[in-house]
Amino acid sequence: MTESLPQQNPMPVLSDAGPADAKKAQELPKLSIQDFQIYNRRTWNMLYSACSSGQRPAGVSIRGFIQAGLQLCHHLTIHHTIEERHIFPELAERMPGFKDDEILIHQHEQIHDGLEKVQDYLQACQSGEKELRMNELKDIMDSFGEVLWAHLDEEVRMLGAENIRQYWTKQEVLAMEW
Repeated sequence: MTESLPQQNPMPVLSDAGPADAKKAQELPKLSIQDFQIYNRRTWNMLYSACSSGQRPAGVSIRGFIQAGLQLCHHLTIHHTIEERHIFPELAERMPGFKDDEILIHQHEQIHDGLEKVQDYLQACQSGEKELRMNELKDIMDSFGEVLWAHLDEEVRMLGAENIRQYWTKQEVLAMEW
């Protein structure tokens, strides 16, 4: 990548969440796009830092490390699926940047390709088919990391108050069910 991502303290990974943890997670409010970006950037940074240094964060098992990577893939895939099916079509009615043939959708495709490669690699490591090699995971992450963060930054800009108010009234924004 041409620009380094801000480094943050490694995220602790819980390897096994019990039923109480699952219930607690269901009670959490929906994340805003800005909060979603913060959480995923933290996980990305933990993975990427480990790949760059060749060492997992202290206290994070191989299993936990792989699980964090798989969760990142899962969360980003769900996030993009919801956007493409429910949010982007509504915004595209008035905002050209959210139409099917615009950059955000093309970025989703590039990101999805990268996420599939990360997921396939980590699943192969999880099953024992491959040995986890940090440099291999880093190469995969490098293949789409720049477009991922440019995309999330652009979404935040496009959905910021200064931009969105050009297309939608306050009442219309409040009536949006997402």
